[in-house]
Amino acid sequence: MKRIGIAVSMLVLAGSLAANSAMAADNGTTMKQRLNSNYCHMKFPEIDQGTLASNNPQLGEATPGNLVDFYGPCDESPTGTDQVIQQRLEEDWHNPVSNH
Repeated sequence: MKRIGIAVSMLVLAGSLAANSAMAADNGTTMKQRLNSNYCHMKFPEIDQGTLASNNPQLGEATPGNLVDFYGPCDESPTGTDQVIQQRLEEDWHNPVSNH
């Protein structure tokens, strides 16, 4: 009986991991972990600097140095308005324009 319980537990765990992987692949995220019904932990590449100011922002290459570590609503889009604004603010912070 213990073996059946362990087997069922393993199947549930495998299904959960597969579901998280499928969710991650849908919108360009490299990782998406649902923490509760409305709150997720996601990792996804930054928006490519060349497309950040365009009407069609595209994600850059997924490398360890350019991943956004996001905690928030599960329906957050890596290329949505909130992420575009956040990344523009960070770019302005790191590259201030001098008026002198």
